[in-house]
Amino acid sequence: MNRYRIVVEYDGTPFVGWQRQAEGASVQGALEAAIEKLSGATATVTGAGRTDAGVHAYGQVAHFDLEKDYPGETIRDALNHYLRPQPVTVLEAGLAASDFHARFSASKRHYLYRILNRKSPPSLDVGRVWHVPIRLDADAMHQAAQLLVGNHDFTTFRAAECQSASPIKTLDRLDVSRRADEIHIQASARSFLHHQIRSFAGSLKLVGEGKWRARDLSDALMARNRARCGPVSPPDGLYLTSVDY
Repeated sequence: MNRYRIVVEYDGTPFVGWQRQAEGASVQGALEAAIEKLSGATATVTGAGRTDAGVHAYGQVAHFDLEKDYPGETIRDALNHYLRPQPVTVLEAGLAASDFHARFSASKRHYLYRILNRKSPPSLDVGRVWHVPIRLDADAMHQAAQLLVGNHDFTTFRAAECQSASPIKTLDRLDVSRRADEIHIQASARSFLHHQIRSFAGSLKLVGEGKWRARDLSDALMARNRARCGPVSPPDGLYLTSVDY
C-alpha cells in the first residue's frame, strides 16, 4: 500500500466544510470522488485541519492510501482534472512515509484571518473577507492580542460544540497588522479549538473599534466563560495557510 501526501488549495464557500457529511458537498468528499475516478479504488482522505463551512485554504495538507504506485505529477494533474469545476486545486502530490499522518504528524498549523476595513463593500472578494466599514486600530489590536499568546485555558474562545479533550492550548503567535485596506490576523499553534480564531477575530474587532481595551480582552480570557467572548466573526475571512511537520 502506498501513502500519498497532497497540498490543497480551496475556496470553502460552496462546501459544508472539509469533513464529509451526510448532506452537502465537502472538500474531503470532492477529493475522494476524484481519487476514485483516477484509480477505480475507494480511499479516505485525511486532512491536517477540519475547516468549517465557508473557511478557505491556501495550504491544507492531506494523505490517502492506494495500492497502485503513481508518480506525484500524475496524482496532481489527474485529481485537478477530475475536480473541475469545483474550487479545489491540488498544488503538490507525492509519496510519503508509511507512518506519515496529515493530522497527527503536524507540529504547527498557520492561519490567516482577513478583514476588509474600508467603507465600500467588496466586489472581487465577496465571501473571502469580513467586511468591517468602521476604521479599526490595528496597533491596539496587536498589542491586546499578545495577551493571548502562550499556554492558556481558552474556554472563553471555544465553541460550545468543540470536541477537543481540553480547552488548554499553547498559542505560539497572534499578530495583527494593517495591509492597506485590510487587517490581517495571523495565528500559529500546534492545534486550535473549534471557532478559536474566529472568536479571537471578533473580540479583537471590539478592541480595534475602541469598545474594548486590552484589559477587557485579558479579563475575558481569565473568565473562562464562553459568554464573555466577543461576537464570533464569519468564516469568510479565515484561511488555513500552511502546516508544519
